[in-house]
Amino acid sequence: MAFISVADELTQKSATSVENKFITKYLAELEPVSVKVYLYALYLYQNGKTAYTLEDFAKKLNLDEDTVKDYFEYLDEFELVSVTSRAPFEIKILDCENFYGKPKKLHPEKYEGLYEEIQAIISGRMVSQNEFREYLVLLEDYGFERNAIVMIVNYCVNLKGDKINSAYIKKVAKNFYADGATSAKQIEEKLSSYTVSTSSLIKIFAACGIKRAPEVEDGEALTKWLEAGYTEEAIISAAKGFKTKSMEKLNLAIEELLKNNKFDVKEIEDYRKQKNSLYETAIAIAKELSVYMPDPTPYVENYVGNWYSYGFSGEALRKIANYCFLSGRNSFDSANDFIHNLYRDAFVDDDSVNNLLTQLAEDDKFIKSILTACGLTRKIIPYDRQALSRWRDWGFNETMILKAADMSAGKNNPVAAMNYLLSTWKNGGIYTVEQITETSSANKKPVKRSITEEWASTIEKLNSSH
Repeated sequence: MAFISVADELTQKSATSVENKFITKYLAELEPVSVKVYLYALYLYQNGKTAYTLEDFAKKLNLDEDTVKDYFEYLDEFELVSVTSRAPFEIKILDCENFYGKPKKLHPEKYEGLYEEIQAIISGRMVSQNEFREYLVLLEDYGFERNAIVMIVNYCVNLKGDKINSAYIKKVAKNFYADGATSAKQIEEKLSSYTVSTSSLIKIFAACGIKRAPEVEDGEALTKWLEAGYTEEAIISAAKGFKTKSMEKLNLAIEELLKNNKFDVKEIEDYRKQKNSLYETAIAIAKELSVYMPDPTPYVENYVGNWYSYGFSGEALRKIANYCFLSGRNSFDSANDFIHNLYRDAFVDDDSVNNLLTQLAEDDKFIKSILTACGLTRKIIPYDRQALSRWRDWGFNETMILKAADMSAGKNNPVAAMNYLLSTWKNGGIYTVEQITETSSANKKPVKRSITEEWASTIEKLNSSH
C-alpha cells in the first residue's frame, strides 16, 4: 500500500493549491511558524477572502500583529512573498522560483565582522544565523547604518541583559525607524534624550510601583505627554491618583485626563476625587438596588455621572436607590426614570429629596392598608400609587378612601370597585362617612350622578356648536 493515500471524499472537496517547489525546496528550510503563515495567506487569497485584515489574520493563528509582520518579512527574504507596503502593511505572494530557497538581497560579505561584533555584545547566548539574517534585513531593507544596529543591540543588552531575545531588539529598532532614526548619529541623539529623561522616568516608575528599568518606549511615552502639556509633577500626580501599576495604565489615565482637559495638578486631583466618588456611589447604588455590577464604569458613564450633573448628592442617590428597591424599581433603568421625574419636579437638594421619600414611604404604607382592607395580599404596583393620587385630587381623605376599600372587599376587582364608588361619591357631593346613605353604597342602588357645572358648560358649548 502507498505511504500516503487520499479518501475519495477528500478528492471531491475544495482545496488550496500549493506549488510543489514550495514543498521540495522550502519546507525543510523554513522556520515552522512561517510555513503556517505562508499557507494561511495562500488559503485566504485563493478563496477570495479579501476582506481579511492583519488583525483577523493574527487572531486566527494566535499570533500578535507584529509577529505576523516579522514572519512575512522573513518570507520576503526567501522571495516567497514581497512586502509591498509597511504602512499600511501589505504583501504579495510570489511564485517559488528562487534558486535554492535562500534569503534574497542579503549580502553578509558586505558586513564582515558584524556577526562577531553582535555575538560579543549578546554574550549570554548564541546568535543563530537566522537571527543574524534578521539584523541584515534591518540594514538593507530598513536602511539602518551598521554602527546604528550595533548601538541599538548594545543599548538593548544594557537594558535587558546579555540573554536578550532578538524580538525585543527588532522592536526597538523598528521604533527608531518609525521616528526616522536610522543613522548612528540619529540613534545617538535619541539615546541621549532617553538618558536625560531617565531621572524623570525613575520618579514616575516609583509613583507607579514599577520595578524594572526604563526602556525606549517609556522615554517615547514621556516625550509625548510632555509635548501634550503635562509637567513631570502632573504625570506623577496622575500615576498616584489613578493608582496605575504600569506605563500602559498610566498612558490610559493621561489620555482620559487629556480628553477632559485636565492638565494642572489640582485639576487632576479634583477630577480623580470626583471620579472616585462617582465609582463609590455607583457601587453603593448597585448594592441598594441589589444589582450585580462586575464593572462600575458603564454605570458611571450612563447613569451616575448624569445624576451628579443634575445636582443630586451621593447620599441622596443612595436613599433614592433604597426607595426604588423597596418600591419594585430594582434596576438602574427604573431608578433612572424615577430620578428624571424628581429632577423634572425640582426635587434635587437633600432636604427636598428626604421629605419626598418620607412622604412616598408613608403613602406606600397607606396603600398597603388599602390593599389589606380590600382583601388583597399582593405587592404594591405603580397603578396603586396613581390611583391614590387621583382619589386625593378628587378631594377624599384617608378615612373615606379606607371606607371605600372596606365596601369594595370581595369584589372581583376591588380597586376598580373603589374607583367606581369614589367617583359616585364625588359626583354626589359625598365627602364624609356621615353623608354615606344606603343608596350610595356599592351594594345598593347607586345615587344618581350629578353633572358638575364644568361639564354642564362643556356640553352646552358642544350643543350650541351644532
